[in-house]
This record gives sequence, structure tokens and C-alpha cells, in this order.
Amino acid sequence: MTIIVTGGAGFIGANFIFYMMEHHPEDRIVCLDKLTYAGNFSTLAPVMGKENFRFVRADICDREAVHALFEEERPDIVVNFAAESHVDRSIEDPGVFLRTNILGTQTLMDACRAFGVARYHQVSTDEVYGDLPLDRPDLFFTEQTPIHTSSPYSASKASADLLVLAYHRTYGLPVTISRCSNNYGPYHFPEKLIPLMIANCLADKPLPVYGEGLNVRDWLYVEDHCRAIDLILRRGRVGEVYNIGGHNEMRNIDIVRLICRELGKPESLITYVADRKGHDMRYAIDPAKIHSELGWLPQTKFADGIRKTIAWYLDNREWWETILSGEYQDYYERMYGNR
Repeated sequence: MTIIVTGGAGFIGANFIFYMMEHHPEDRIVCLDKLTYAGNFSTLAPVMGKENFRFVRADICDREAVHALFEEERPDIVVNFAAESHVDRSIEDPGVFLRTNILGTQTLMDACRAFGVARYHQVSTDEVYGDLPLDRPDLFFTEQTPIHTSSPYSASKASADLLVLAYHRTYGLPVTISRCSNNYGPYHFPEKLIPLMIANCLADKPLPVYGEGLNVRDWLYVEDHCRAIDLILRRGRVGEVYNIGGHNEMRNIDIVRLICRELGKPESLITYVADRKGHDMRYAIDPAKIHSELGWLPQTKFADGIRKTIAWYLDNREWWETILSGEYQDYYERMYGNR
């Protein structure tokens, strides 16, 4: 098969490409990426020389470029990871999130319709469900949980999901959607919690934690997420939404303390900053549907995954140290400098 992977120079997209090329070497992978600040071309270095891999730099909102690529490649499957994804940035500038996450999705699906693609898969997020109360540990997000967004980012992703389902119902486009909990692992962009804390710990810099750090997230090792998407593509039911979660809930402050312990750094580095606007308190996914239908369960325990992740950042300092400069440094100062 020929599979177009959009956003493949980003964190989860790149890990998905690596996973697919290892487990399905018979397939051809075409990576379409605009290379925004969060898309790192160097991430794809391990696969750039392979015959069954192609990289194309383009914007998913560029209808002419997208249709030209589909004309050349005639893909069987399209997996859309391309998205603006950082909540804080969406609060700063909602417009770019609406453009990429909604209109970009429409452009891709129009191309899928025009060229008869066998499956369009939308990579979404558990954030479309809003949040859960901390005092109700018995509650989880299921595929039937109503959409209830809290930020421009989650609203743009929920809008895209609704558009995907509408294209299935109106035009018969063969689609699937996955909504995943927080991922962690290699190549995670340093603005996100775990890599930010690792990088700051190693530099003995303050560790900025929103509020009191009591927000709870369900953490999933990125390779387990990639395996789940692969199963959905090959065996998932068309028109369905699948939640992908790790049943591994942890408070943000406990994650930060764990990283301090693993790196032998003092907790005195932790600095509490003013909370994010509309900050969701708890995410927790019930993955019963994907388990019962496709047999998927996460294979990586958090204790093992976080050690592997920290080891990767220690072994690949050049990758993330190169990022921690220029535009990103300016953004970091805006986010945490006066809070």
C-alpha cells in the first residue's frame, strides 16, 4: 500500500512512520509536512535514504499542492497527524489553529474523495471531551462522551472530527477517528511537559508548573499509540471513533518530581506559575472499545517508558538543544517569564 502521513516530521507522526516502516516494510510511506516550528526535518534522518519513503514539504491547506501529490502517489490510505497542537499557543493565536486543524482537514478529505482513497484516518485528541472532576475517579471518557471543549485548540480538533464524520455520512468517505490520551517518548517537542522538564532539569533551570500541579493526565507511550492506529487502519470499522488510553493517570506535579528523582535533581527547581486559562483538570480514557474489537492494550508500563524517554533525551541532546533557541526561546519567555 501507499500511505500518506501528514505531519510526519512532528512527534507522533515521525514515531508512526518509524513504526510502520519497521513493521510493514512492504508499504510505501509518503510524508507530507509543512515544517512549522514543531516539525523537525532532522527527526526523519533515519528513514530519508530508504526506497519506500518520500518526503514532501507542503501545507495541508494548500489545495493545489495536496491534489498534485495525490495525483502522483495515488494513496491507498491517508493518516492525518498534521495539526497545531499546543493549547497555550492556541490561546495566543486561535486563527492558525482553525485554519490548519479544520480547513486543512477539509482539503485532505476533498483530495481523498477525488482520488478514491480507501481510508482516511483522523488523529484526534481526548481534549475534545473537556475534562473530568478530580473527585470522581470512577468517570472516564468513552466514545459516547459528549464533546465539551475548553480551548481554541480542542475546539478546532472537535470541529475537524465532526467534519470527518459528516464527510462519511454525506459523501460515503471511508473514515476512522482515534482520540488519544497524552503521549510521551522520543522526539517529543520541548514545549510539552515531560521533555520541557527533562531539558530544564539537565540545565538546572526552573521547572515551571501550572497552578499547584494537580491536573491529572492519562499517559501513553508513543509506540503503543502507533500500534493502535495501525490496528485501526487494518481492522477498524469504517465510520467509527476509537479512544486510545493508557489507564495510567498521574498528576503533573508527580511527573515533575519523578523526573527530578530520575535525573538526581532537587525538587527546589520546581517553580509554580499562574495557571493556564481554562485549564482542564483531569483526562481519563476508557479504551474498552479498541480492546474488545481489535485486541489492543498498551504494552509499555509508565515506569519503563519514562526511563526509556529520559535515556533518549540524554543520548540525543543535539536534537533538542538545537530546538531550544531562537523563536522557541522567545515563546518560552512569553509563556513563563512573567508568571
